[in-house]
Amino acid sequence: MSSQRSHRVGEQIQKEISALLVKGLKDPRIGFVTITGVEMTPDLHLARVFFSVMGDEKAQQETEEGLKSSVSFIRRELGKRLRMRYTPDLIFSYDHSLEYGNRIDTLLEEIQETGKRDDRTDTDED
Repeated sequence: MSSQRSHRVGEQIQKEISALLVKGLKDPRIGFVTITGVEMTPDLHLARVFFSVMGDEKAQQETEEGLKSSVSFIRRELGKRLRMRYTPDLIFSYDHSLEYGNRIDTLLEEIQETGKRDDRTDTDED
């Protein structure tokens, strides 16, 4: 039951932080950022917030710096919006899963192209 609660709290924190980034946060370093997930500890005292950014590595680093400098503001706003006894500490981490998924797609396409070329050379030899 505790894991179900931490999952629900994580989803709510994800929604609230996403709304804050759209409406309430005015840091110019934070560009097109998406909150991709939140992992909560079982005691609900720590939330690891995963984000992705449109742009290059420089944009990613600037966004991460902006988010880390805004942690106290975001946490205070979460405390106002959530009905919890304790507002969790926030740790922002870049989500590499999108890059990983794109790399897998690229590799699968390369394998498929190699297979098509091999099929063509086999039929040409016959």
